Amino acid sequence: MTADRTSWLRQGAYAHRGLHGPGVPENSLAAAEGAIAAGLGIECDVQLSWDGEALVFHDWELDRLTGEHGPVASRTAAELEAIALIDGDGRIPRLPVFLDLVGGRVPLLVEIKARREIDPAPLCRAVLRCLEGYSGPVAIMSFDPRVPRWFARYTPQVVRGLVVTEENDCGFKGAFRRHLWLWIARPDFLAYDIRDLPSRFAAAQRKRGLPLLTWTVRTPELRERAQLFADAPIAEGAGVALEPAKP
Repeated sequence: MTADRTSWLRQGAYAHRGLHGPGVPENSLAAAEGAIAAGLGIECDVQLSWDGEALVFHDWELDRLTGEHGPVASRTAAELEAIALIDGDGRIPRLPVFLDLVGGRVPLLVEIKARREIDPAPLCRAVLRCLEGYSGPVAIMSFDPRVPRWFARYTPQVVRGLVVTEENDCGFKGAFRRHLWLWIARPDFLAYDIRDLPSRFAAAQRKRGLPLLTWTVRTPELRERAQLFADAPIAEGAGVALEPAKP
């Protein structure tokens, strides 16, 4: 890892799932446009369609965010991108469409959704295909240490992060697990649960040079905590301070 590859991660704030709110659904193109207009970086979530394409969507199920029901992974990419998002006029975007819209104008964090019982490699490959030729500041990240490990092995030039929470996992076993996942993941940065800061583990990794992002910053009070104990916030709602990110 070199400082040049990761220095941009510290330069500004990120809109969690884009700058969303009433009439602007999370992870939508409109939410991305809002973040860009505000000069904020963007964090988005990516799921795999039944036919192996990467789409920008957070939940495993369609129910909360659309008028459809059932798992995202049971639909083809064409079916998914035709589904309207609730509380707006947008539809589920494919990752390449999302990337084209952002176009390197602001930094982008792509969270790859993964489950322990499912091999994340197909989604990693799908995301990598989408990132080929993308020239803006972009990083992938995941709760699953196998994801950054995959990128470290097959495409180490892509900046990669490990998403961490200590919730319900604060004892000795939890500390051991975090160190194990760090060893497995070989990340370039950490994205840490704001509820766990300050954290001895997070502070130790930050001290040795890993940029420390923190999520989800939803209030001014949490934004102040992020300023004290992290390098950049991933924020939404009242936690967003409309100060421009620096690509």
